[in-house]
Amino acid sequence: MTTTISKFAHLQIPLKDVVLATDNFHHDNIIGRGGFGPIYKGLLLHSGNLIKIVALRLDRKHGQGDVEFWNEISMLSDLKHTNLVSTIGFCDEKGENIIITTYAAKGSLKEHLNNPNLTWIRLKICVSVARALSYLHYDERRGYRVIHLNINNSTILLD
Repeated sequence: MTTTISKFAHLQIPLKDVVLATDNFHHDNIIGRGGFGPIYKGLLLHSGNLIKIVALRLDRKHGQGDVEFWNEISMLSDLKHTNLVSTIGFCDEKGENIIITTYAAKGSLKEHLNNPNLTWIRLKICVSVARALSYLHYDERRGYRVIHLNINNSTILLD
């Protein structure tokens, strides 16, 4: 595990910064619940810039643990595509395991499906999702393929 931690040390974000960004994990900042646990929005001062973030806070009651957390960090830090959220970093401190990613400002596709103004934009969204899935499944520059298993209108995020 030490080798894994040192490999990703540059992505480490102190717990105090995540607590500050999410207003101490305030319930008003919960924007969803995922397979890892609650998902918070926040504002993080990172590399001198105030950025909107999402903090996925591991809840061990969901059956996830250290192995799943480090697998997720390893995979997410390796994935770079214009149609995927970017990993900013992680927190592994005081029993907390938190993954920090960029915030999708316009929420999920689910929130916009009934919008009548979403005519041609739907096609653009479909093409973008197809490109992201193609990258995850078929990019030969990685030694592995990603199978998401949960593509739906709630997990497709818009910016």
